[in-house]
Amino acid sequence: MAQRPSWEGHLRLSLVACPVSLYPATSSADAIRFHLINPETGNRIRTQAIDPEAGEVERKDLVRGYEYEKDQYVLLTDAEIRSVRIESTETIDIERFVDAAEIDRIWWNDPYYLVPDGKAGIDAFTIIRTSMEQSRKIALGRVVLGTRERIVAIEPRGKGMLVTTLRSRDELRDETELFAAIPSGKADSRMIEIAEKIIAQQAGPFDPDAFNDRYEDALRALIQSKQEDGDGGVTAPPPRDDNVIDLMEALRRSLDAGQAPATRRPAAKAKTPPAKTPAKPKRKRAAG
Repeated sequence: MAQRPSWEGHLRLSLVACPVSLYPATSSADAIRFHLINPETGNRIRTQAIDPEAGEVERKDLVRGYEYEKDQYVLLTDAEIRSVRIESTETIDIERFVDAAEIDRIWWNDPYYLVPDGKAGIDAFTIIRTSMEQSRKIALGRVVLGTRERIVAIEPRGKGMLVTTLRSRDELRDETELFAAIPSGKADSRMIEIAEKIIAQQAGPFDPDAFNDRYEDALRALIQSKQEDGDGGVTAPPPRDDNVIDLMEALRRSLDAGQAPATRRPAAKAKTPPAKTPAKPKRKRAAG
């Protein structure tokens, strides 16, 4: 089934414009979702629109309301909301180019793929993408997604472009009050040295396949075990609670644990063949 774009319009750089489509770069289609079920009947619970005075009402008959005071609303129909159209509703107008390093990661939000919409705009699309690639800059523009105008960062990606929505100023909380309680004293330089060695031990390339959702994996195993009439599924072991008071000792133990495989000496060759180790009994495969 072909993907449906989240937005269709034009990308414009000065006097150069091309028709484009915006597609979500992420998907939650495979995420586990639950429904509310009445265990007495096995029926799924349905949500109904209820007016405290009139009772159940049809959703198609409802309008949106903005509460400006307690229980006081300004009513807006979908047609009225659609009538408020601004340029970024139909056009992503590139306003500025910046270095990627200038955008703090806290501003980055949702990613989308931007592709040309039809053959007519491919040349203009390619010109904009290639010029951005060669200048090594990220473009900033605006687009209306849903009912909100978003600042977006646009950058070349493969033969297309990646558009990432940026959070607005009023969406971010000030960290000053939260960080104020953190002591400003200097850490022990010996402990920092050990911690840096631990970091070096665990350094490596980023592999997104290694960061699966373990909680969702456990949920899937539980669901499968119940589907197969198992004995209640699986239970993750609780985290250890060592109550380590000596921080230096904890750091040293962490460093030694990381070095152990590399510093272990090879065992001396035996003069006589070693006795065969009895085979371990096979574990019974848990359901799920």
